Amino acid sequence: MDRTAFGTFLRTRREALQPEDVGLRRGPRRRTSGLRREEVAELAGLSSDYLARLERGDGPHPSEQMVGALARGLRLTLDERDHVFLLAGLRPPARTASSQHISPGLMRILDRLADTPAQIMGSAGETLVQTDSAAALLGDQTAYTGRMRSSAYRWFLEPSVRDIYPLDDQPHHGRVQVAQLRNAAAQRGPESEAAEMVRHLLEHSEEFAALWAESEVGLRFTEEKRFVHPDVGELALHCQMVFDPDQAQSLLVFTATPGTESAEKLELLVVLGAQMTGKAVSAP
Repeated sequence: MDRTAFGTFLRTRREALQPEDVGLRRGPRRRTSGLRREEVAELAGLSSDYLARLERGDGPHPSEQMVGALARGLRLTLDERDHVFLLAGLRPPARTASSQHISPGLMRILDRLADTPAQIMGSAGETLVQTDSAAALLGDQTAYTGRMRSSAYRWFLEPSVRDIYPLDDQPHHGRVQVAQLRNAAAQRGPESEAAEMVRHLLEHSEEFAALWAESEVGLRFTEEKRFVHPDVGELALHCQMVFDPDQAQSLLVFTATPGTESAEKLELLVVLGAQMTGKAVSAP
């Protein structure tokens, strides 16, 4: 591990980031040209003291998980991520469609959506990161591990996740889940995670097997989705998607038509999301 080069790279990337780049406000008394250590430490989920030691070159050897967290917190590109892994004396993660390194372009957009339900999805239907209000709307989907990370797996083998959608909408949601998984398996081949998920679901879910036999392709979720939330009741939200073709990741953003009852309920979800994390909410 090249500790000096590793620390210098972390420091220069931190100083190159501006508060606006990660969705933070620039306070009037700010003197730092880039981000403060404590800000990057919070983004990466580590202590500012640990980050300071890494930047000085006298910290412990970071793990793969820690370097990955730093790459995410510093909004590194794939090339930058690979470089920082090499400086840490580690093999860079494979650039596969299932890579968990989040697209920095999508993260920059997400950083500006703190008061909006939004989340970045991986190619296998896993949620990589959510805003607080998205967690308030859909539940914390980033905490799942193993096969449970796949939205298709949860839909067919943990049917309680369907409760947030009206009963009339659930059949279409199921068909779309199957069609999207079919497309992912076809694109990535028989040895891919998507293909393995298909084989698992065919064996363990009769409902999935029946839908799979219909060979439907090209199905999509409707732009307007209806939800039945346990705290705010029914609401209808528009779902827009931004896609990163290089990393096969997508950003989902949920909005409500201004002046509607759904818009009022969405504002309540923003408050609920902030309460979940103890963050302050600005008045609209």
